[in-house]
Order: sequence, then C-alpha cells, then structure tokens
Amino acid sequence: MIGKLSGRLDETGEDWAMVDCGGVGYVATCSARTLRRLPAPGEAVALVVETVMREDSIRLFGFLDKAERDWFRVLQTVQGVGAKVALAILDTLAPDELTRAVTLGDKAALGRASGVGPKLALRLVTELKDRVPAGAGTGFVAAGPAPSDAKPAGGTGPVAEAVSALVNLGYKPVEASVAVTAALSKLGPAPELGALIRGGLKELAK
Repeated sequence: MIGKLSGRLDETGEDWAMVDCGGVGYVATCSARTLRRLPAPGEAVALVVETVMREDSIRLFGFLDKAERDWFRVLQTVQGVGAKVALAILDTLAPDELTRAVTLGDKAALGRASGVGPKLALRLVTELKDRVPAGAGTGFVAAGPAPSDAKPAGGTGPVAEAVSALVNLGYKPVEASVAVTAALSKLGPAPELGALIRGGLKELAK
C-alpha cells in the first residue's frame, strides 16, 4: 500500500497529478485545493497518499498535508459519502474550516459542497462531531475574530493559554477552542486568563 509519493511533479490534469518517482510516474487523484497549491511541473513535491483498493482497480488519492488526508478518510465513514463527495467537501472547506463546521454543527457550510444536501449535511455533523481527526484544525478560534490583544489559539495570548490549560485538564483541543471562544464572546475584549479558563469550563459543563 502506498502512503506517500516523493519526487518531481510531472504534470497535472483537472483532478489529478502525476509524480515522477525515480522514473516511474504515479497518478494520484487530488482535491482542487491540493492542485492549486502544487509547485510548477518539474519541481520537487511530496504527497500524502490514501490508497483505495477495489477488486478491479487501485486508486491513489494525493494530498499535500495529513489533515486533508485524514479528513478524506473520516468523511467516507458516513453513509452516502464516497471519494467523489469527500473530495468535493475538501474542495469547499479547508481542514480547519471543516473542523469548525462539524464541531459547531454548521450544516450550511457543509451544504455548499457539491453533492451535499440538507439531509447529508445533518448526517455529517451528527456522526462526525466526536470523530474529528487528531490534529485536524486544532488551532481555530470558532466565533469571529479575536480582539487584537487576544491572539488565536495557534499563537500566544490569553486565548491560546486558556485553550492550553483546558487541554492540560484532559479536554480535546477542538472542544477547548470552542469553549474558550464561547467564553470570550461573553466576557468581552481583553479578558483575564483566569476568567477565560473559568468561562471555558462553564461552557464545557453545559
């Protein structure tokens, strides 16, 4: 089973890329997001690969980062979501955005993807809420922009420190980020770290 392709980008098509690995060209189906981020033909490239084996075929799906590959896997565990729909969702939403949509139950965001109707969007948020891939979008702040002195969870500042504190208490990064963001919206600008942590714990206790 192929898990990674490292070589030089040979060429790309509408939904695929060919990577030359030591003179052998491997064709991988890619999301539009991955294709947009690929280097120019002839340059070095590395794709994280999901190999899908069927009785009559072997297909490679290539991604530039593990978060997108992991979401590709998880999405297909939902009834009605095959490779085509999973790629359509990843074309529409980056891993961080997908994590946010699933965690917050944002069916409208998921519904923007081709092939995802209201029923499937509901199924996605219902079934995947507790199955967000590890490391997929753990740094997002869920509700609007943070104040200038409260940086997002991926950086430094009271918001990031509060999220880190909740993670250290055993909560998942995504849960901690959502809880701290909810607390931030109620506490207003420039909240103290202690207040953010207490507010986050209250949100998690609901």
